[in-house]
Amino acid sequence: MSFEIKKAELAKNGYAILEHFYNNKEVTALINCINHSINNDNRRFTKTKDVIAIRQLINDIPELKKILFNNPIKILLSTLFKTNYFLTKAIYFDKPKESNWFVAFHQDLSISVDKKVTLKNYKNWTYKKEQYGVQPPIAILEDTVTLRIHLDDTNQYNGALKVIPKSHLNGILRNESKDWNTSNQYVCEVNKGGLMIMKPLTIHASNKTTNFKQRRVIHLEFNTKQLEPSLNWLEYSKI
Repeated sequence: MSFEIKKAELAKNGYAILEHFYNNKEVTALINCINHSINNDNRRFTKTKDVIAIRQLINDIPELKKILFNNPIKILLSTLFKTNYFLTKAIYFDKPKESNWFVAFHQDLSISVDKKVTLKNYKNWTYKKEQYGVQPPIAILEDTVTLRIHLDDTNQYNGALKVIPKSHLNGILRNESKDWNTSNQYVCEVNKGGLMIMKPLTIHASNKTTNFKQRRVIHLEFNTKQLEPSLNWLEYSKI
C-alpha cells in the first residue's frame, strides 16, 4: 500500500482508509489486553449500556504499545509527519451490540492537558474524568492526525463514522448544523484490522447501532507541536 497516496487523500478529503493494517493475531492480542484491563478496577474506565470507554489507554495498558506501534504504523506516521511526532491522546471505545448511542455531527476541538492555566488562545476549558480539556490555537488542531484502529467490521449499521469530505479545509466552524452542509456525507466503512486516518477538523458523526453487532475502536491522536511552556500534553508519549 502507498502511504504517500493516503497522505494525499488525507490532505484533500480530511480522511483516508487503510484496510488490513493489522492481522487477526494482532487484533486478538489487542482485544485480550483491553479485556484484561476492563476486568480490573480502573478510574478512567467508563461502562454503561450504551458505551464502554477507557481514557488514557496507553498509560493504563502500556503493554498495548508493542502491539500497536509495529513497523507499518511507524512508517505511516513518519510519512504523515516527516518530523518528530508524538502521541497526545489514546482512547478505547466499544459500542456494544445493544447500543442506542449516537453522536451528532461535530469537529474534535479539545486536547487533553495536565492542568488549567490562563493563556491567550486557549479556551473552552473542561474537566471530565479527572482530566482537563481545552480548545487550543487552530495551528495545533491543524497539525493533529487521528488514527482509528478497528477491532471489528464496522459499517453504517453499527456506528461507522460519517464524515463530510473536505470540511477540514474550512477551519473551526460554528457548532450549529445550519452552518454545515451535510448533503455530501460519506460513511467510512472499515473492516476488522483496518485503520482510518482523520483530521480533527473534519466534520463527523456516528449513528446508532441497528444490526446488533459490536464496534470496538482504538482512537489515537498525534502531533508535532509543543504547547505553551506552562502547559503540557497530558498523554505525551514518544513512539
